[in-house]
Amino acid sequence: MIVQDFLASASALMTENRDRLIDLDSVVGDGDLGLTMSDGFKAAYESVRESGEADVGKLFYAAGKAMSIAVPSTMGTLMASGLMQVGKTFRGKTEVQTKEYAALFQAYFDGVSARGKAKVGEKTFLDGLFPAIGAMQEAIEAGKTAAQVAQAAAEAAQKGYESTQGMIAVHGRAATRGEASRQLLDPGAAVAALLMEAFAQSVS
Repeated sequence: MIVQDFLASASALMTENRDRLIDLDSVVGDGDLGLTMSDGFKAAYESVRESGEADVGKLFYAAGKAMSIAVPSTMGTLMASGLMQVGKTFRGKTEVQTKEYAALFQAYFDGVSARGKAKVGEKTFLDGLFPAIGAMQEAIEAGKTAAQVAQAAAEAAQKGYESTQGMIAVHGRAATRGEASRQLLDPGAAVAALLMEAFAQSVS
């Protein structure tokens, strides 16, 4: 896995899906999610695009720092926290092996969870990422290739996103809808699905 390839794919996919994310977010939030994610991941990628740094952890941390400055909104800060936690966890490593993929995204999960104080099942980004990590771990233990591990994660994240329809929102503006929030899909989980799709693209 090459950090720049992953962030390049994430930046491209967030930009490509900017209007879709805006539409999703306009139902439950203030509608700026598409701009936040496209601008944020673009800043993250550009901060490391031509870096000669070999340390994976330092690259992820720099990307997170750049994102936090570019998009200091709630979701921007959460995504930046995920990248920076990966940076701390993988500091000193010059490569990420397939068997470490689940640990990498667990670190991302932990960074977002610690900053946002959310839990799985509360209709957030975590509900898209959590099943992806589980699917990754299963694929790794089954001896699958890097591309197969990443693809399994992407498919699980998409299902995780779809499963947010039926959950009651606990955080953000969607939470004010109470029971009515059940019928809505979570835009944060949509970001998780896009992130895992980007990962699958960059690995394959």
